[in-house]
Amino acid sequence: MFRLLIKKLRDGERGFTMIELMVVVLIIAILIAIAIPTFLGVRGRAQNRAAQSNLRNEITAAKAIFADGDRYGVDQLGLVNDLIAAEPSLAAQDGASGSPKEIQVLRVDDTTVCMQVRSDSGNFYGMRATETTGGGQFFSGPASVGLTGATCGISRSAF
Repeated sequence: MFRLLIKKLRDGERGFTMIELMVVVLIIAILIAIAIPTFLGVRGRAQNRAAQSNLRNEITAAKAIFADGDRYGVDQLGLVNDLIAAEPSLAAQDGASGSPKEIQVLRVDDTTVCMQVRSDSGNFYGMRATETTGGGQFFSGPASVGLTGATCGISRSAF
């Protein structure tokens, strides 16, 4: 009786047809086609947010320097050195930013400083802090230019 049951199961075995296998492969391909662009979009937004967060931290360090001395450093190099000492996890520098940890700093005068950072996705983000009457923090959205005195007039748009 046991042998008869095994023989029936063996005789009744049937594999998948080629059409059934192709339908399964097609469904998997569609799911992958939907998932990959979604993942890449999330990754790019996360890279941009990381760069923006670093930029905000560096502006906060600059504001602490201003609060201590009533000016943004004695000169450009002095401000960069003060920022390196105040926020050692970020690399304040005079030149263009190449990564989210490298913040380009431009000291406009005693009361105004501009900073810019490049995210890993390739976008540049800038901030300007002004400590005069009517001043404040100004932001710029994604751009592809380096920070110069001409581009320090950053528009007011939050990121």
